[in-house]
Amino acid sequence: QVQLVESGGGLVQPGGSLRLSCVTSGFTLSNYAMSWYRQAPGKGRELVAVINATGVTTNYATSVKGRFTISRQDAKNTVYLQMNSLKPEDTAVYYCNAGWGAHMFAWGQGTQVTVSS
Repeated sequence: QVQLVESGGGLVQPGGSLRLSCVTSGFTLSNYAMSWYRQAPGKGRELVAVINATGVTTNYATSVKGRFTISRQDAKNTVYLQMNSLKPEDTAVYYCNAGWGAHMFAWGQGTQVTVSS
């Protein structure tokens, strides 16, 4: 069955960096666009970044543009989210899923990112 396993979150100071990983299984990653989402406490799930199936095209939410980079390594069945210049408002649980902004599969457990001094 499909599995999406996010990792790499943690506690970081404002201005710091983290790299999130999403290890996938149960489907052919190279056939799918992939997206990262986040959900802050008391808020709905927000689309953060997307990458198409070939890795050529990406798109970002305005709030993270220029600070976050999505990438993929299909040979490792993994999608990444490099997050730089982190701000307190980036605090959220981060999730990945297949599809261009439309989740194709059940959600994984997510990974918590906390930005605080």
